[in-house]
Amino acid sequence: MAVALGVLVALAWGSADFLGGFTSQRVHTVTVLLVSQTFGLAAAILLVVALRDAAPDPHVFVESAIAGVVGVAALWLLFRGLALGRMSVVAPLSAVGGGVLPVAWGLLHGEHPTALALVGVALALIAVVVVGRGAEHDPVPSVPPSQEVALGIGSGIGFGVVLILFTESASHSGMWPVLIARCAAVPLLVAVVLVLGRSPRVPSADIAPVAGAGLFDVGANAVVLLAVRRGLLSLVATVAVLDPATTVMLARIVLHEKLGRQRVGGLALGLVGLALIATR
Repeated sequence: MAVALGVLVALAWGSADFLGGFTSQRVHTVTVLLVSQTFGLAAAILLVVALRDAAPDPHVFVESAIAGVVGVAALWLLFRGLALGRMSVVAPLSAVGGGVLPVAWGLLHGEHPTALALVGVALALIAVVVVGRGAEHDPVPSVPPSQEVALGIGSGIGFGVVLILFTESASHSGMWPVLIARCAAVPLLVAVVLVLGRSPRVPSADIAPVAGAGLFDVGANAVVLLAVRRGLLSLVATVAVLDPATTVMLARIVLHEKLGRQRVGGLALGLVGLALIATR
């Protein structure tokens, strides 16, 4: 079950990354974040109301608020990287950072996956790197490679911290961490938009992808909460960060980007890793 939920997270996060990064090529990143997170806030409110979740303990509010601030900073770095650099380089680097931290955290806190599952974790992380390095068909980025690396790794560290904070939330907190994170992120983004003097408006043609980015992000976070409560963090996180595969596939389908043999091989390696992780 944990692996299946991790796959759902990878699909949702990969879709959100693609939509947010693609739209950020035309609309300022802060505006994309504000509008997408506002849609996400509305969805989170509906989740909590529909599930009738009881209010959590005070420490959950603190951890979730921090996760919201760190998460929006990580999304800013990622969307900027996807807009300015090569999607197939920035997204996998972000995924590596987002996967390594929770894996290390889980192992340090006594999680004991099987040897085959650990091999699967290693293969999944290698697959992320392989998919990112298969950039022979990508256009030349508009920023130096070092900046691509910085944006990718920086966002990955942020996502890893968010995964850990969500994991530390109480098991009976329902969907409150998702809602609290958005309640912290949206006012912060409003303040940033006002300080920068940016328009909070998104062109009508871009509303759908921006809304999709926010809804997929909230959906992924909701599934993360379900996943870490039903399986080992080190395995769930590793499966979840295969989201670059989703981003690459969407780029192939929507933008007609060529995959190349290396990316296809990386995706196949990721599937092998998933199969081994499932043996835990």
